[in-house]
Amino acid sequence: MSLEPAPGVDLYWIPLGAGGAALVRVNGRIYEAVKARSEGRKRLDLYHTALEVRVPDGRYTVENGWPSPDSDIASRGVVVEGPVWSRRLYRFRIFRYEVRCWKEGTIPDASEAVASPQLLNDDPDLAARLLGLVPMVPPLVWGRDELHAGEMWNSNSVVAWLLCRAGVDLDGVEPPVGGRAPGWDAGVVVARHS
Repeated sequence: MSLEPAPGVDLYWIPLGAGGAALVRVNGRIYEAVKARSEGRKRLDLYHTALEVRVPDGRYTVENGWPSPDSDIASRGVVVEGPVWSRRLYRFRIFRYEVRCWKEGTIPDASEAVASPQLLNDDPDLAARLLGLVPMVPPLVWGRDELHAGEMWNSNSVVAWLLCRAGVDLDGVEPPVGGRAPGWDAGVVVARHS
């Protein structure tokens, strides 16, 4: 019996504002109401994405979080920090997001994930390649569309960028029925044009 984890890349669809993040949930609902109205469609549930990556040396969680809670970034596996809303505000921790690649880490609110985990790939080389790409995530401004990708850069953009750059087939990868993941397409566009 092997104790090594089966290699793979799992995607988690976490409802925006899960875990009691009331401000995030309220802001997300307002954003989605405005967006749906401007696009002439019904409102959808919003999702935040995270990854669990298993390779022979262990299990890693890959997630994008905001705000950066404290300066102890090593304890959370932070490999990239980026600005929120404006590069000028980056010096203030509350205006920084983190991209985490945390060995044996946890995905906050994974217990509230919908239709998850979704196995995207079980190739150990692809999983290792994805982990190697995490420190290369472009630290674009969260909430802005600096590269004119068609939507704002956010946590979903980071996950989509990583999956696309690693070579994961994203055909058929969609949020749960009745939902959407703002920023996902921006990550794909930026990855394909990098």
